[in-house]
Amino acid sequence: MVFDAPPAKASAHAWMPSSPCGAGCIESIDEVGTGRVLGRLLGVAGLLISFPMVNLVTPQSKRESVQRGYARTLLSCLGMELRIVDRRIDQNTRGAVGEGSTARSVYGEPGNGVMVVVGHIGWTDIVALAAVQPLGFVARADMVDWPVLGKLATLMRVIPIEREKLRALPGVVAQIGARLTAGDRIAVFPEGTTWCGRAYGSMRPALFQAAIDTETPVQPVRLRYLDRHGAQCTVPGFVGADSFGSSARRVLRSRGMVAEIVLEEVQQPGSDRRDLARRCEAAVRGTELSRHGVRDATVWIEAGKTRVQDPTVASDAPEVRRPSRRLRPVLRGRSRKVESADSSA
Repeated sequence: MVFDAPPAKASAHAWMPSSPCGAGCIESIDEVGTGRVLGRLLGVAGLLISFPMVNLVTPQSKRESVQRGYARTLLSCLGMELRIVDRRIDQNTRGAVGEGSTARSVYGEPGNGVMVVVGHIGWTDIVALAAVQPLGFVARADMVDWPVLGKLATLMRVIPIEREKLRALPGVVAQIGARLTAGDRIAVFPEGTTWCGRAYGSMRPALFQAAIDTETPVQPVRLRYLDRHGAQCTVPGFVGADSFGSSARRVLRSRGMVAEIVLEEVQQPGSDRRDLARRCEAAVRGTELSRHGVRDATVWIEAGKTRVQDPTVASDAPEVRRPSRRLRPVLRGRSRKVESADSSA
């Protein structure tokens, strides 16, 4: 799919990622009735109210199982089925694993730190990833103030990141490293922002430094959402001017969605964060298609070229263009700054 993307928003600094995805990326799918939506809301509310107390009284040895069960039930209340596909060659459990199966595909054994890297589509990503195995997250700092997810973010010990404050990035990397050293599983979204799920951005290398510093293996995860007919859908995309309320309503009304988690081959950290980022992106995206990162997409849009890479389309597919226009000098300067910042991140 090749589509017209909205103009890129101004960034707080040259490093800050931005996504050209917006309302035009979201395509409607089959919906449930009002009664089913209300039932789902009651289920979500019940889970959020009961989880803190249940988690508190559960013995430490059984908490992971309880937390996984809550995440899977919450995903079900959101109208989604979980599907896990394990492609790691050194695992006893491989192939497709449905949520009703007794087989366990996990990111890592308890007590062994692992960094999980995945493309970011929307707030439901956190629930879907936790439904495989409980883990912590690096997430936007204001998430703790959100309804529903704010409480979960606190309980999951989210590592907050303020993308507007570039100087705070080394501190975030240090926090990730400390948690990995302690044996935690930490999920990061190296794109730095959300995309619709059909288009995507480049994985920025900065956060990968935590895995290198602590010699922690990295688990690449391919995440996508499918409709009831098996086609990829963008309903969970939290993009553009979306509010949490509008996004939640869209998800709760949807019928038969599937959250598919594909566990790709584990990557060893090595010594170069840029190389590690490239390897993980190749594992998650594949190498058969050309990819345009956030920087490239922004420059292309400003130049009147509106192509944003869709993984379902061959790289030589015709490009949709707006009438060409000359770039102002300030835009050229901005793109040089972005390129410089990206190479140093």
